[in-house]
Amino acid sequence: MASVAFLGLGVMGYPMAAHLKNKGGHDVTVYNRSVAKAQKWVGEHGGSHAATPREAARDKDFVFSCVGNDDDLRSVTIGPDGAFQSMKKGAIYIDNTTASAEVARELGEKASELGISFLDAPVSGGQAGAENGALTVMVGGDQDVFDKAKPVIDAYAKMVGLMGPTGAGQLTKMINQICIAGLVQGLAEGIHFGKKAGLDIEKVVEVISKGAAGSWQMENRHKTMNAGKYDFGFAVDWMRKDLGICLTEADRNGASLPVTALVDQFYKDVQGMGGKRWDTSSLLARLEK
Repeated sequence: MASVAFLGLGVMGYPMAAHLKNKGGHDVTVYNRSVAKAQKWVGEHGGSHAATPREAARDKDFVFSCVGNDDDLRSVTIGPDGAFQSMKKGAIYIDNTTASAEVARELGEKASELGISFLDAPVSGGQAGAENGALTVMVGGDQDVFDKAKPVIDAYAKMVGLMGPTGAGQLTKMINQICIAGLVQGLAEGIHFGKKAGLDIEKVVEVISKGAAGSWQMENRHKTMNAGKYDFGFAVDWMRKDLGICLTEADRNGASLPVTALVDQFYKDVQGMGGKRWDTSSLLARLEK
């Protein structure tokens, strides 16, 4: 059993922290900007809650975070009440936020100066993956630190991999989002085309999903897409944030991402349709408007 803090009890963080407590058997202290949500979590799962990240992280072996963006991450780590202010020497900070590789490297350097370790560890698998403890975790950092942290991370993961030095986890998550963006647009266009052609989409997917066109998105989202229901998971607002990170990094490293840039604009159209909180499969709604 390890002494653990978890900062950020959003759609992903809430169940992830629960798995650390219930499946991992760890002693967990949580922090959330909304105190009521932290109190609710403790009421459901036990453990304790703290008023600040600094208080939550004090004397802990591992500190996890899953927050909104780079600025939120800096706030809970190096801010006046951030976790880095109180973490003990040798402790490990594991960040599950989807953020920039730049902020990961920045925090990795700061952590090293303070005698603590930092892993950037963004996740994939969405809300369902978090709730089921079946996330894929892409980690950047040192091998020895990863080896110590992996048994703890395993509580909410089905796959955990070290991708390279600090920042490599975030870069891998960018690739994940780049691949998803084009795939979802292709699936949306396929369903749209099939409807216009008068085909039975269920029959079509039953056949093509067993061939080269098959994907997780097709298996798990085609029915809800065909029904025009878009409240199943990762929101458009979050996807645009992630694609923005991808495009900024591409500007820096010289990568060409024409399809990603185009799909990002399609998601902007969906936002304009009132779909900010629709899930990412709502690209079909744009085609059918």
